[in-house]
Amino acid sequence: MEELLTFLAKSLVDYPDDVTVTRIDGETSTVYELRVNDADMGKVIGKQGRIAKSIRTIIKAAAANEDKRVVVDIVQ
Repeated sequence: MEELLTFLAKSLVDYPDDVTVTRIDGETSTVYELRVNDADMGKVIGKQGRIAKSIRTIIKAAAANEDKRVVVDIVQ
């Protein structure tokens, strides 16, 4: 899951070396924190959050195959 999120984010941004994904395991779900360069924040979020929503949908679909609950947070 972490590799998929990293791949998606790196393919969208201008500074792929600044992309980091942090995994936080909780009791019922796993939270992935996606950090990108400040200049790339708009590219990852997209107009009205459409790109961010698409990323979350892809990750949730991949997690459903493994019977896991996943949350993707985009943080600065």
